[in-house]
Amino acid sequence: MLISSTNEDGSANLAPMSSAFWLGWRAILGLGARSKTAQNLVRTGECVLNLPSEGQAGAVDRLALTTGSDPVPVGKARRGYFHVASKFSRAGLTAVPSETVVPPRVAECPVAMEAVVEAVHPVGDDGGILTFEVRVQRVFVHDEIRVAGSDDRVDPDSWRPLIMSFQKFYGLGEQVHPSTLARIPERLYRGPDIDRARLVSSR
Repeated sequence: MLISSTNEDGSANLAPMSSAFWLGWRAILGLGARSKTAQNLVRTGECVLNLPSEGQAGAVDRLALTTGSDPVPVGKARRGYFHVASKFSRAGLTAVPSETVVPPRVAECPVAMEAVVEAVHPVGDDGGILTFEVRVQRVFVHDEIRVAGSDDRVDPDSWRPLIMSFQKFYGLGEQVHPSTLARIPERLYRGPDIDRARLVSSR
């Protein structure tokens, strides 16, 4: 995932991350507390979660070892990180205005979700990791990965998200087995966060 957030000077930060899981229209994100992204989320309470496709691995990798923090934190400097102010330019990606939050979306990512922070929790004894519970307010999906004839369903046979496993990039393979759970109509999973999102007006 690429998280876009807003720096203190109003510029956009863009950072790759892989520690996330989903619960309905909410996500749990794990970030280093000293990262620029974590600091921006704590300060502003909003972000955009951009999901790249497997074909965008190069763009994501161009952001590796970069940080929006200046000066570079000592721990990151030891690992070879360096400061980059314009992350979108470095990645070769296009920033487009969001509708409900300040940080921009990534135009090239097939899925982008504007989100607000609902809660922040430290992990571990040293406070070096934070988990963020974020609530999605608006979802944008490229037409080519939608189920034909639907405006709110993603076709898993068309959508090939980029996956990071043990710090290496992978795509998805073919479906290995039909899912019994896939028979349940999606509307039966919809909770109050979707209704709440429909009430959020554009900025």
